[in-house]
Amino acid sequence: MDSLADAARRGPRLAVFDMDGTLVDSQHMIVAAMGAAFAAMDLEPPPGGDIRRVVGLSLGAAIGRLAPNVDVGRREMLEDHYKNAFAALREAGEMSEMPFDGAFAALDALSEAGWVLGIATGKSVRGLNAILERFALAGRFATLQTADTNPGKPAPDMLRQAMIETGAQPMATVMIGDTSFDMEMARNARVPALGVGWGYHGPAELLAAGAADIIDAFGDLPPAVEGIIQGRAGKAAP
Repeated sequence: MDSLADAARRGPRLAVFDMDGTLVDSQHMIVAAMGAAFAAMDLEPPPGGDIRRVVGLSLGAAIGRLAPNVDVGRREMLEDHYKNAFAALREAGEMSEMPFDGAFAALDALSEAGWVLGIATGKSVRGLNAILERFALAGRFATLQTADTNPGKPAPDMLRQAMIETGAQPMATVMIGDTSFDMEMARNARVPALGVGWGYHGPAELLAAGAADIIDAFGDLPPAVEGIIQGRAGKAAP
């Protein structure tokens, strides 16, 4: 009977990416939209640093952390104001998400090496599709998981669904993200995680949350994910 390591080697290798803070820098739009949402409700906007800390969570969970003393009904109104403000900023073109240097080249390199690519993001389907359309990325990803179709991070559901849709095994899957929420989601799904050093949580925090390694540039991504998978397969070999 084949070992799990043998099955993983024969099956697809899946690299699942977070979006905000990992592939694209969205912090300016997120901070501006959140500030506008709070202002629309006559609430004191949270500091920008606090807002960046919750990037990656579902919108409801993020607002819950930023406004713990606001009742549920008003939090739902904050969500609506945030969505409207974000859409208005994107439409006006005053601010926009920008890809991090080397992001698309790294995706190309992984695809050429035979990796299947996926997304697991705290964004909504609408928000994710807007980015994919803007940068012509939709065809690159075999699976797209969002927080409005799954429980949000750090629940393991997005990663589990990505593996189901692609046929990948946990030991042949790597989660790539910039926050502790990404690392915790991977740990909960029993998937190794790779942290990126340019996002919204620091390297020490990523390592404490379970990252197997940290990279400082996208050029380091292909060998890093290969090393993580080979290490996992080697440990599982009889």
